[in-house]
Amino acid sequence: MSTYRKLTLLSIIGLTTVGSAIADVTQIDDTKAAMKIAAITKMYKQDIDDEGMSNPTVLQQYADDDLQAAIQLEQDYFDKHQMSCNVDYDVLWNSQDPDYRQDKKFSVTDKGLVHVSLAQGSDIYYELSCDDKNANCQVADVILNKDGDTLRNHLLETCR
Repeated sequence: MSTYRKLTLLSIIGLTTVGSAIADVTQIDDTKAAMKIAAITKMYKQDIDDEGMSNPTVLQQYADDDLQAAIQLEQDYFDKHQMSCNVDYDVLWNSQDPDYRQDKKFSVTDKGLVHVSLAQGSDIYYELSCDDKNANCQVADVILNKDGDTLRNHLLETCR
């Protein structure tokens, strides 16, 4: 890992809450948590800079292959039926009309999910898949509600 990446990861760890510590947490777990937070922080920064107008969407750009395939199903469904089978709000902001300036807090749960707490009171949870060799993480799924329903499952079930 380059010195720049190490410094970036260390600065992110110092600026964010990484959840409760457990006595047997290793340096690898801390590094992976920092990698996950860095990926989600970067994703939100890009969405803020583009005010949600990225094409493809920011979420699609940061998604792993499985989530990208599910998002592509939604796009194919729309092209065929001229209607959306997606959720009816921006999942990054849990809103139809996002406030890009609102405060956000990033942390990692004890289950390894990235928790984004928005000032408006919403909590968004991301499952990430990480490649340790390249210090790269991608969004594998977004948890949509407290019941554990996920964006990927929603798209796979609704957009066929």
